[in-house]
Formats: sequence, C-alpha cells, structure tokens
Amino acid sequence: MTLSPDAILQFLSAIHPYDSMEQDVLRPLVETIEIRQVAKAEQIYPLSTPLDGMFIVYEGEIEVRDENDSLISLLGPRNSFGERGLLRDGISLTSACATRPSTVLLLPAKQFHQALRNSPAFRRFFDRNRTQRIGKPDLATTRVEELMTRSPLTCSPETDVQTAARQMRDAHVSSICITRGDSFQGIATIRDMSGKVVGDGLPFDTPILNVMRSDPISLPPSAIGSDVLHTMMERRIGHIPVTQAGRLVGIVTQTDLTRFQAVSTADMVSDIAHADAAEDMAKVTARIPQLLAQLVASGSRHEVITRLITDVADAATRRLLTLAEAELGAPPVPYLWLACGSQGRQEQTGTSDQDNCLFIDDAMTEAHAPYFEALAKYVCDGLNICGYVYCPGDMMASNPRWRQPMRVWRDYFNGWINTPNPEAQMLASVMFDLRPIGGASHLFDDLQNETLRKASANSIFVAHMVSNSLKHTPPLGLLRGFATIRSGENKNHIDLKLNGVVPVVDLARIYALQAQLTQANTAARLEAAIAVGALSRSGGQDLRDAYDLIAETRLEHQAAQVRAGVAPDNFLRPSDLSDFERSQVRDAFVVIKSMQSALGHGRGMLG
Repeated sequence: MTLSPDAILQFLSAIHPYDSMEQDVLRPLVETIEIRQVAKAEQIYPLSTPLDGMFIVYEGEIEVRDENDSLISLLGPRNSFGERGLLRDGISLTSACATRPSTVLLLPAKQFHQALRNSPAFRRFFDRNRTQRIGKPDLATTRVEELMTRSPLTCSPETDVQTAARQMRDAHVSSICITRGDSFQGIATIRDMSGKVVGDGLPFDTPILNVMRSDPISLPPSAIGSDVLHTMMERRIGHIPVTQAGRLVGIVTQTDLTRFQAVSTADMVSDIAHADAAEDMAKVTARIPQLLAQLVASGSRHEVITRLITDVADAATRRLLTLAEAELGAPPVPYLWLACGSQGRQEQTGTSDQDNCLFIDDAMTEAHAPYFEALAKYVCDGLNICGYVYCPGDMMASNPRWRQPMRVWRDYFNGWINTPNPEAQMLASVMFDLRPIGGASHLFDDLQNETLRKASANSIFVAHMVSNSLKHTPPLGLLRGFATIRSGENKNHIDLKLNGVVPVVDLARIYALQAQLTQANTAARLEAAIAVGALSRSGGQDLRDAYDLIAETRLEHQAAQVRAGVAPDNFLRPSDLSDFERSQVRDAFVVIKSMQSALGHGRGMLG
C-alpha cells in the first residue's frame, strides 16, 4: 500500500494525542514515518531487542505478547505499540506479530523522543510516570526531616535538673533530650520540670534521669508533617523527638508547625481524641467523604490521601480502646489491638469496613476471657457506629477466633504455613497486612519476624501464596477495551478495587514475603522490594506507575461521586473516561497483567 504524507497526516489527526499537536509540529513528524507491510504470522519485533521506533496500526490486526508468551492485547487500526520499550531503555518489553496481513506506521525512535520533548500533548500521553504534583507545601506533603530542628538541645542522664533547666533557659527552648552516646534515652519538658521538680519538691541535684519521660513517642525523618500534628493532638503533647535506628536526629515542636496551616484531618483527630462516646466520633468520621473530595481537589497523591483517612480510623480505634478501659477497668494482662485489610495497610478510602484482631499476652487465663470479650465488643460496636461497618467475613476481634493469646496466634500462623489450603492462603494474605494500633506493640514484633522467616523459607507455602495472589486479574478485553461486569447493578462497569488495586496489593505482598519485608503499605512494599533487589528497578517502576494511576483514578471517581451527593464506591463506567484516560488506564492494567504473568512463571524476584 502506498500512503502519501497527506493521507498519513489525515489519519493521525483523528487519533489522540496527534489531534492535539500543532500542525507545524505534526507535519515534520509525519514526513519521517516509515510504512511497513506485514504478512500474516510475520513477527514485527521479538522480545528484548532494540526497537526501531513506535508502531501505529493503520490497517490489519497485531497481537502483542509478554515475556511469558501470554497474549496481552489484540490491536487494530489507530492503536500504538512499542512505546513502553522506547521509554524504558529502547528495548522491547513485548513481542509483536501480525495475525493477518497488516499495514503499520513506524515513527522512528529519534523522532519519538523529539516529540516527547517538543509536544506537551505527546509527552502527557506517552510518558506515564506518575510524579508528585507540585502545589503549595502543607503538612500532608511535607516530610518530618524538613520540619524538624536538626540539633536539639541534649544532656546526659546524669545531668542534674538545675543544670538542665539552665541549659533550656539559655537556649530559649521548652524541652531537652537525654542521650547516652548515640543512643536516645528520653525527653524532659518545662511541664516535667514544673510538675515533678517544683511541684514535688525534688532537690535541684536530682539527676534528669529521674524526671525525664523514658521511651517517649518518636517519629522517623521519613514521616509526614500530619503524623506529627495528629500525634500531638491525640496524645496532647507538644514535643516529638525524631529518631533513626535508635539515634536522635532532631525534634519537632508545636512552634515548628506554626508556619503551616493545619490540615483538616488534624481537627478531626483532635475531636476524636476528646470524644466521650462513639456517637460523638461518628459526627467526625461522617466528614471523611468530604475530606476525600477536598484532598483529591488539592492534588494530593493517593498514598497521602489514604494515609490521612486511615489516621482518622486509627485515632477512633485508640479512643474507643481508652473509653473501653475506662468502663471495664485496667486490662488484667497486656494486649495489642491490630488492624488488617486496608486499615492495616494505611490505604483506606471513602468506603471501608473494619478488619481487626486482638493479641493477648500468654499470661491470659480463662478468668480473663470475659474482659477481652467485652473490650472487643465495645470497640467493634463503636467502629460500626462510626461508619466502619462490621466485616462481612466476621474477621474482627469480637469473633473469639481472632481474639486469642499469643501461643494460639503462633499455632495459627504455623498451621497456615505448614498446611497451605485455600482457607489458609486467604487468612495468611489478610494477616500479613497486620499493623499494631493500640496496646503492647512488642507482642507483634517477635511474631512478625518469626512468621516472615518461616513463611519465606517454605517454598510450597510461597508457591500457594503466589497462586492465590493471581486470582484477581485486571479487567482487560482483547480488543483494546475493558472486560466490564456483565450483569447486576454494576453491569458495564469495572471494579477499580477488586480488579485494579487488589492485584497490585497482592503482588506487593508476595514481594514482601519473599524478601521478608516488614512493611504493610503497598507503595512502601514496592519501594522496599526495589531497594533490596527483590523487584527489578524497571519492572518495579512500571508497576508503581501503574498502581499510582489506578489508585488515583479510583479516588478521583469517589471524589466525583461525593461532589454529586452519591455514596462513594469502586465501580467505574469506562465511558465516563476520556479517550486519553481510557488509554492510560488500560495501559496500566497491561503492566499489572504482565507483572502477574512474570510472577506466575517464577520470575517474581526479577519483576
């Protein structure tokens, strides 16, 4: 077939993003395009070879397969392929073959990259990296290391309180950190000095060790500013040390936060921390949908939005635990309340049920059981009142099965690892997302490390977990479209949670299991897997970009529903997206499917 430049120009002018390009940019591009005739069953390019450029189907049909020879897409006229390889070192990440006689247009690699530089429309369409949106700095996007004072006032544990007080006076600060060598020991504030020294009449030569708060709450430099504000509001404190590997690296005080406007979640956490009943908290949590809409509108990234929303749930849980203990009395033995599911991963959105469990110290006896039954019922009922509805699968601490002493939990995990039947795989998947919320956190540390070590060493268990993680697949139709739900109230929709977010959550969990990573958050797991080599940088970045796009699309959909006065859900009608958005979302699903295929063929560690 012979095609003139004018015919190619006319053809491309009806395809996005070329229809958005200026003619003086598009026409020189068209003049470089090469026309290729491809016979039936002819391979256009094999896997892992240098690409000549990007291809556009003019007529015919092209099948694209991944590195495991799994069919990804069946492309027709107006569809492009090969661009991902050009964006990733110029090597083909797929193979392409004609299923019938076809005509394809080849845009040379040099001109492809020139177009990326010269045309914003072209760049937005093909360069899918999800980067942080630039906006006005606030606590939701500012890391603690940018807020903290890097050289806090310090003294040794043996320093007397009068000397410490003079140091604070001379430095014009309201706290002093106590260190021994590089090790952080504790903190003393003006309130401690007035209450314990002056109020109790202690001698001025009393060592600061006897006055300081040992093992106070601290945060790492990687935390975000809202973590500081929420902790201050909930714990009613004004100073938070910043530590890394047990070493003091800074401190954040209320003064450090004055230049920032407090995000609305801080008010919500504060209101919850001062609430006297679940009904009072429910008035606060009812504002979560509007909070989501505001955060999406502000351009915040999805992991920031879900983290802030989860902070509200965490605060509600801890306040309910406090109220329960006030009503029931002090616990007879130590316990730990943990969240799993989306709260455990700090990924809650505008619609969430509750998933939780209770670890109890092995000193528990039958006589203690009624106390913890009442505690669990109080908290689970309270969360339900707050809008975190009861788990449909009854995975809650109010269920005796998920309210047990540590010896029983060890038996649970050992049984799931040694006998990986379908139920064990499902339960293990849920429990690998556990995160402590309130109580004796040390109860979890040893069990988590022990379980990760045993699970990763059991190849049969890992293989079953991998198989289980591939059950949720992206909603891809072969003909460059989506496989939508076929019946029911959500007919012709796609489920952005079950078939979009969940497949990535499952993949990240496997990478974390294989590398014995302790992170529960999906984005954190992906980043950690890349950092330790459990996931290739190229494959990991592709998957992270795809996850970002799907997660942001989900939140934008929910925010639009909130603005329309509709309860947020996860079901999106593809026709509600623009051609540009549909293309991006589908490409993200293709990346996820490719990574699932790689994991299923035993290359999960390579991405």
